[in-house]
Amino acid sequence: MIQIGDVVVSLDVLKEKFLCNLDACKGACCIEGDAGAPVELDEIEKLEEVLPVIWDELSPQAREVIDKQGVVYTDQEGDLVTSIVNNKDCVFTCYDEKGCCYCAIEKAYREGKTDFYKPVSCHLYPIRVGDYGVYKAVNYHRWDVCKGAVLLGEKENVPVYKFLKEPLIRKFGEEWYKELEEVTEELIRQKMI
Repeated sequence: MIQIGDVVVSLDVLKEKFLCNLDACKGACCIEGDAGAPVELDEIEKLEEVLPVIWDELSPQAREVIDKQGVVYTDQEGDLVTSIVNNKDCVFTCYDEKGCCYCAIEKAYREGKTDFYKPVSCHLYPIRVGDYGVYKAVNYHRWDVCKGAVLLGEKENVPVYKFLKEPLIRKFGEEWYKELEEVTEELIRQKMI
């Protein structure tokens, strides 16, 4: 573990390799699991604001869930998460003609229709951030559905923190990320990772 400010970072984030491979997984992280994606309190308003922009992209089942319970709910562990369809798909999940799922919010962002990318927990995946009050913990989450991403990351030699540079900056800021890079380079020089 290393610490930058009030953020403790697992060494796995620095040394493990990862590069999303949608051809291999078809976007399974949006449709597998037992709950929706973690959502920060200030993101609820953003999710609600983007609804009119993406509404037509959403499945009829997703629209029905949103109409009944909203864009988020509290899961069994007490965490605020995106609503899901049939205990599986995130309500913001859509599919392309090849059967690959994608995020309707991210699609709208890339098309310039919204300034909200998607929940930061989705943007950060496979990193999960735990908030423990006095500090935050940044951990690498391993999941079988991401095996293709691990293999591609190893092939291309892309560490998790480099793959996730943009969302890490979004979450913690440019100065924090710059310090993360400097500390990592020093650990590599000292052959500690």
